[in-house]
Amino acid sequence: MSGAAHFEILEPPAELEPAVREFLVPALEAVPERAWARLGRCRIGLEPAEADWSSRWTAGEGSIEIELAAAGVEAHDLALEALLCLGQALWERLEAAEYAAWLEALDREIQAGVTGEIDETAFEEKRRLVASRVAARSRRRLERYARASFAATFAEYVHALWHDVTVRTGPEHLPPEWLRRRLALVSGWFPPRSGYRLFP
Repeated sequence: MSGAAHFEILEPPAELEPAVREFLVPALEAVPERAWARLGRCRIGLEPAEADWSSRWTAGEGSIEIELAAAGVEAHDLALEALLCLGQALWERLEAAEYAAWLEALDREIQAGVTGEIDETAFEEKRRLVASRVAARSRRRLERYARASFAATFAEYVHALWHDVTVRTGPEHLPPEWLRRRLALVSGWFPPRSGYRLFP
């Protein structure tokens, strides 16, 4: 089954049609079949006017609706924002064993002294979690960090399936060997569809 069978992009404004065709559709087509099975049918709307939000989504029974603020946003970034929304929604539908395995993976990273993250949101949530011993014991902070890190990792996983990516390095970024471990974990739960490969 084609990935396109799982999503519908509501009629975009004419000026956004190239971005939809060249970036958003290929990104969504790379989403693994098992992920769509959890998420259900996806409807995506594009807001061409200025908005005070970058994206928002709601989940229903067997469906998800995503709104993307597209004014002044690069087409590639728009596609990544859609993938991030899917990752956030998928986090809500992880099985108990997957949830536990994700927390265990994050714990191993923190114990190993890994300070970086995939994106700014996850980095900020991680910084808050490890700021003190009191913060590190906060279940709420752990949940926020776990959710942000999973969503960003899922988005990066599909990004890597969609096209070649460059791994960023530096103290604020997740080191390549730890990123590879995360991607391997997620790909075990949501294997690439036929014709897509994670690692060359």
